[in-house]
Amino acid sequence: MSDPDRHSLSRWWPMLAAIPLGALCGGAYALAAPASYQANAYVMVVPEGGAEASTAVDFAQAYGRIITQPEILLGASARTGVSVAQLTARVEAVTSPDAPMVQVTGTARSAGQAADEANAVSRALVDFGNATSKQTGVKLLSFASAAAPDNPSSPSKSIDLAVGTAAGLLIGGLVLMARQTTDGRPAGGQPADGQSTGSDAPAELPEQTGAKAGR
Repeated sequence: MSDPDRHSLSRWWPMLAAIPLGALCGGAYALAAPASYQANAYVMVVPEGGAEASTAVDFAQAYGRIITQPEILLGASARTGVSVAQLTARVEAVTSPDAPMVQVTGTARSAGQAADEANAVSRALVDFGNATSKQTGVKLLSFASAAAPDNPSSPSKSIDLAVGTAAGLLIGGLVLMARQTTDGRPAGGQPADGQSTGSDAPAELPEQTGAKAGR
């Protein structure tokens, strides 16, 4: 290996080492992390008593925001045997600004448990909303039940590998920047602007030195 190649390798080794190391860590996490499954149930909000369609959309968004309230999760907890605290962490709702629909997502270590939690919470939401339908002017219907997913939602090998590689690239870049700051040279090994090495400075002739001293 020639001297320029050795010099370039010594400069860029943090990047060359960090990228494959990050990819390796991402792949290892994808293999070691426990599987997590997600299942979706859907609740429809329909207007009643001459209420406008926009009213149903507004209430769908409101019900989506309160999906983890104890008044709703207590009924789901009784159906599934899962505590309210656990359901709070495992269940979430997604709504649309254009459709009177609430998507209830359950997350669990098994596919069946994820579907059970999503269905239990969606039914509890329907019961909660219909208890006050006379006041709100809308009614909640179970639009679609959750089914047990075939594949886990996480970990994702491709995503975890990409994240690990990106993290390695970032760490390698930071190390290169730190080395540049330490020795005053950019990552490629060239002198920084306004600086020169001792070998590049022109030698002053003895006659010039003597002339300056006599002035």
